[in-house]
Amino acid sequence: MKLSPLFWPIQLKGNTIYILDETQLPQKLTYIKAKNYLQACAAIKQMKTRAVGQVLLVMYTFILSKRQNKNLAKVAAAINATRPTLSFKFLTDMVLGMEKSGAPLEKSILGFLEILKYKRIQQARQVAGLLKNGDVILTHCNVSGLMPLIAQFAKERGKKISFYVTETRPYLQGSRLTAWEIMRAGFEVTIITDNMVAYLLSLGKVTKVIVGADHLTLNGDIANKIGTYQIAVVAKYFKIPFFVICPPASKLKTGKEIKIEIRPGNELKVYQGLYLAPKEVKAYYPAFDVTPAKLITKHIYLSVS
Repeated sequence: MKLSPLFWPIQLKGNTIYILDETQLPQKLTYIKAKNYLQACAAIKQMKTRAVGQVLLVMYTFILSKRQNKNLAKVAAAINATRPTLSFKFLTDMVLGMEKSGAPLEKSILGFLEILKYKRIQQARQVAGLLKNGDVILTHCNVSGLMPLIAQFAKERGKKISFYVTETRPYLQGSRLTAWEIMRAGFEVTIITDNMVAYLLSLGKVTKVIVGADHLTLNGDIANKIGTYQIAVVAKYFKIPFFVICPPASKLKTGKEIKIEIRPGNELKVYQGLYLAPKEVKAYYPAFDVTPAKLITKHIYLSVS
C-alpha cells in the first residue's frame, strides 16, 4: 500500500525531529525541524501538525528529551499544556510509566509506534470492509492519511468509491490536506463548502459519512473538528450511516467533560496575512465540537494495548 505523507508525518533522524508542515500544503511539501521539547510544543500549538502527527511528535519528543537528559515529568507537563481537546495525558502517563518501570525507554516507545502504525492500517482495512461498490463518502477535516488508504483497500476488493470533502473552515484542512492526498492517490474527490452539506445529502449524492475523532469518551461521544456535530445531525435526518474512526478512549465519561479548545480569533479573520473580515470585529473560534454517541452509526476503534 502506498501511504500518504500525512499518514506518518513526523520522522526522527539523529537528534532532530522532522515535522511535515501541514500549514504549507498543498503548495509545499516541506518539513520543519524541532531540536528540543519546547520547539516540539510550539509546533503543536501552532497546528504545524495535528491528529496523529501530534501523537508521533509527542512520542519522538520523549525519545529526544531522554537522549538530552531532560526531566521527563517537566516535558510531560509542557506537552499536556499545549492543546486541551486532544488529551495527551494518556501518552505522557504511559511514557512516564515506561520510565518508572526501568524498561529501555526508546525501545519501548518505538515498539508502541510500530503497533500504532499497524493498527491504523487495520482501521483503514476495517472501514474498507464496510463499504459497497459505488459508495460516495463525505468526510470533514482530515484523518491523517487514512482516506486514501481506505480507498486503496476498497479498490483491492473490487469496490470503486469516491469522495466529497468539506473545505473545513477556517484552516481548510479538507481542501488543503484531504482533497490533496486523495487526488494524489488517484481517486475521485470533490470539494464543497461546509454549508453545502445538508443540500448535498438531500440530493442523495452521499451514501456514507466517515470522519475522524480527536477525543473519544467512555460512553462513545466524540470530539472532532468544529462542524462535525452538524454533519452528524443532518446525516441522521437523511438516514445516512455516520462512521467515526476513533482514537483510544480517554477516562472521561461523556462528551460534556471534554474541554473545547478556543483558538485565537485572528485565525478566523486572517488567511495568509489577508484580513477576510473587518480587523476590529469580534471572532469566536472553538476548534472542536462534540458529537453524541447516539448520532454515530459505528465507531471504528483503535486499540494499541
